[in-house]
Amino acid sequence: MKEWTVERFETELASRAAVPGGGGAAALGGACGCALGSMVANLTVGKKKYADVEERVCELREQADILREEMLKWMEEDARVFEPLSRAYSMPKETKEQRLHKEEVMEAALKEASLVPLKVMEAASQMLSVHEELAGIGSRLAVSDVGVGVQFCRSAILGAAMNVFINTKMMKDRELAEALNSRAELLMEEKTEQADRIYEQVLQQLR
Repeated sequence: MKEWTVERFETELASRAAVPGGGGAAALGGACGCALGSMVANLTVGKKKYADVEERVCELREQADILREEMLKWMEEDARVFEPLSRAYSMPKETKEQRLHKEEVMEAALKEASLVPLKVMEAASQMLSVHEELAGIGSRLAVSDVGVGVQFCRSAILGAAMNVFINTKMMKDRELAEALNSRAELLMEEKTEQADRIYEQVLQQLR
């Protein structure tokens, strides 16, 4: 999907096709948030005014580039892990053996489908820390783009969390499900607070 045009992605997203869906869209939004961080870094590097922070900005740019590639990978993975889950829903369950087999396949598919959006949340969370530094040392001419990037990452975290919860809700292994839920809930709480703080910091610089 990462080779698609924007128009094709949006058309497929709007259709009745199973993928891409909310998980893929969350990951793509996260990738946009990372790309904006890279852009701010690129607009900062090479400027005399920011010579004293150039080395650190280059490091932040590298982090943003890595995280953007991760986000695109998770976008593809979200589609891949949904396929076996989709097939599992329609497996026969007339006999006891069939029901047991379906439960086993479903459980494995649900676990995998929960882990991918959690990876999206973690990558977006890491990117927020990059944006927080860029808000302080990046080019003032691009500080608004830090704010936009922060909102993309915030949305990626909250959107991906929905995909964690919808899958863990159906898992039989409640201990694992609750562990995944707890991790997602912690990221939601901590990182939305961080995102809002950075966004307010950016607003103060713009007004």
